Amino acid sequence: MKNYLLRMWKTIDPVYFTFTRLQYVPSIEKDNTVFRVRLTRYKGTTVVLRDGTAIETNDLLLKIHLHNVCILRDLQAINGDVKKAVYLYHTIKHALPMLSKYVMEHQSHHEIKGIIGITCLHRGASRLGFEIVPIKNSWYCIYKKLSFLPMNFLCSTMDHNVPVYLFMSKGQLQNKYNG
Repeated sequence: MKNYLLRMWKTIDPVYFTFTRLQYVPSIEKDNTVFRVRLTRYKGTTVVLRDGTAIETNDLLLKIHLHNVCILRDLQAINGDVKKAVYLYHTIKHALPMLSKYVMEHQSHHEIKGIIGITCLHRGASRLGFEIVPIKNSWYCIYKKLSFLPMNFLCSTMDHNVPVYLFMSKGQLQNKYNG
């Protein structure tokens, strides 16, 4: 059943990619990293990050999406939630320098204040430099939790946390991943 759903997801993914205006973040070793991104205007309440960056309504952010089809393909060969989490952590950590380079070379890099993501799988995110911020709109939170159900099912993960925002300021991204 899971293999059938994954094949179906692989078929639908290019359509999703097109309609969401996502772009791949190129990598040095491979064609692309696990990140797919797009510019977005922030619509939530003001968030002040640890480095003092204030993310306010209508600020320009780079929204990050994980390329779930590729990740799921790789996770199928891994047994155990802990091993899957470690794999995901290192995959993201390895891709963040390319994301940092992408932001600095983007035509709107002076206007971009940081990056944002939404996830239920946020253990280890703070070690990567992300700040975890709860989603205050309960309807949006429920919507995101429902949208993550297929991924949780295909990953066989028991980690069903409440979705949260992940933020990282552009300065933090550059300081941590431009080395």
